[in-house]
Amino acid sequence: MAWDEWEQLKAQAAERRSAQMQLNQLDPGDGSPGIAGGPSSYGDLKVPNASLTKISKSAHALYNELWDKARVAAPTSDSAAGDLSKQGFALGAGLRHVSTRWEQQLKSLMDACAQITNHLQVSKRIHAGDDHYIGRQMSSIDILDAGFDERVGPPGEKNRIYGAQPERKGQ
Repeated sequence: MAWDEWEQLKAQAAERRSAQMQLNQLDPGDGSPGIAGGPSSYGDLKVPNASLTKISKSAHALYNELWDKARVAAPTSDSAAGDLSKQGFALGAGLRHVSTRWEQQLKSLMDACAQITNHLQVSKRIHAGDDHYIGRQMSSIDILDAGFDERVGPPGEKNRIYGAQPERKGQ
């Protein structure tokens, strides 16, 4: 790609960006402005829990498999390294080094699996909490906004959005 072509593409992208107006609302589809309904009509913030759960379970299963099967050779390797070293073989020190490095790498891999599992579980909880928080905030804004909207009822009248007012005793 030539430099002139790159500059032309950048200019075209800037034109497209400046010529558009972007609204943070859903187009209702009938040409009228405004939001087409509440969050339930166009979707909530979601993290696909099925995918996260599958990844989390796989990482946890790998962690368990590594713990059960990848550590089997460590005791026998250490024992063999000790025996070889006692008999004067340099191979004993090499085998001990390999065994030590294997344990270090295995622990590192197991830590990564545990972090993946924990992170995904925490992410699901955080996103669910955020979703509930945003929903509560948005619903309270709608109620508050309706309370100040003069179109809800005639001026001077009680706003019907708050329901019927109980009668006081003695009046």
